Amino acid sequence: MEITKKTTMGEMLDYDRGIAYVLMQSGMHCVGCPSSIHESLEDACAVHGLDVDEVFASIQEYLNSKKA
Repeated sequence: MEITKKTTMGEMLDYDRGIAYVLMQSGMHCVGCPSSIHESLEDACAVHGLDVDEVFASIQEYLNSKKA
């Protein structure tokens, strides 16, 4: 699965639950909130005042580390 900034939180977590840890480390603590499941990464970051590029880079780094 290709994860982008438009990917919903639910899709990301269904793909890899470890992404939840990355999101929480980035300051997004509502990962399990039912309303967040349908938000894109971009929207969720905007709601929490987070830089989507930084959070996205952290997710990519995590996923790439699993491939190594």
